[in-house]
Amino acid sequence: MCVPYVSTALRAVVAIILIGTLLPAQDPARAGAAVTLTIDDALAQATQVSPALAAAREQLRAAEGRARQASAFANPSFSFQREQTSGSGAENSQNIITIDQPIELGLRRARRDAADRRRAAAAERLRDAESLIAFEVTRAFARALAADRRAELANEAAAAFARAQRVSDERLAAGDISGYANRRIRLEASRYAALRAEAILAQRTARLELHALIALPDDRRDVDALRLAAIAERPASNLAVDSLLSLAAANRGDLAAARLDADAAAADATLASRERIPTPVFTAGVKTEMISGVGDLNGFAAGVVLPLPLWDRRRGAIAAAVATGRARDAEVAQLRRRVEFEVRDAVAAARAVDAQVSALEFSLGAESTLALRAVETAYAEGEIPLIEWLDAVRAYHEAEATFASLRAESHIRRAALDRAIGLPLRRSVQ
Repeated sequence: MCVPYVSTALRAVVAIILIGTLLPAQDPARAGAAVTLTIDDALAQATQVSPALAAAREQLRAAEGRARQASAFANPSFSFQREQTSGSGAENSQNIITIDQPIELGLRRARRDAADRRRAAAAERLRDAESLIAFEVTRAFARALAADRRAELANEAAAAFARAQRVSDERLAAGDISGYANRRIRLEASRYAALRAEAILAQRTARLELHALIALPDDRRDVDALRLAAIAERPASNLAVDSLLSLAAANRGDLAAARLDADAAAADATLASRERIPTPVFTAGVKTEMISGVGDLNGFAAGVVLPLPLWDRRRGAIAAAVATGRARDAEVAQLRRRVEFEVRDAVAAARAVDAQVSALEFSLGAESTLALRAVETAYAEGEIPLIEWLDAVRAYHEAEATFASLRAESHIRRAALDRAIGLPLRRSVQ
């Protein structure tokens, strides 16, 4: 049965809307784009230009320099003394040249142990910084892809309703359609024009966020024209949570760095205790002496200087070093708890998002397009009213936009899981 107020002219308007909606839209900003950016390209570029990674690399170089310095022996000292006395017509003079060498008992090894552990901790922090950059770039890339898709959908709908509005105005002037139908289409056209403006703004914001992380060269700085390649799907991890927690304990760079910091603090405590032992200074040299009436005398000089730990026994330094070591151990325990929470949360979130994607992917895409065509046919034949058809169009675009966001969130959650486990760039755990 046909709906009474549905005219042939209005059906033509509907057909125009559907044709515009179903045809792939050409984004003018992308029509001439020739540069394609993949997620791997973005990750590689980010590792080259990231200030955070540059700082971490320099911190590692500084730690390596301190480790080399900690292995150095104490420098010797050169000493020259001259004594000259005279009296009752007699003169006496002495020249003493010596080399003084401190002999550190166990200090050099303790300093080297602490510096080596701090160097290893700096290397782990660099690895952790790379993992964080990988997550941030993947998140920004996925959000930009989702923003592109939402902008594409909004542009398709807005363009279709703008065309439909022009036809509807002409039909209204000719008296072929009702004023209600014309106002309803005009309202939808205004609504989708606003949604398109909002989507384009969100798209540009997402692309600028990505560009801030990867800082493309001058020839690719037009973020609007840059074409983003889709992120390849990766299978979800089928490992148990306990296995993932074990991987995190073995692979997390920040956790390894915290453990090494605790080891360095223990080495500092050993160093502070060994500093209580006096550092002897051995002296060896030559001596020349001239005595009036006797002549020149030559010989050698030798000695040892041993500081006496009477006033400074390093008790405060030892207590501070021991307390610092306990604080580092507590920080390691706290970080372990945080890592466990991050892994469990990342696993639960990734699986929840994957379940939503799996539930929707079979009913969207080609299936939703066919459903929309069926609704158009039903409306054209008068089986459903105008409002029901408009609701179907709205539901189509909202569902597709939601699905794009879910796909992006799926990639982000996979990256978050990789980050929580401490895996290298784009290497997912199976």
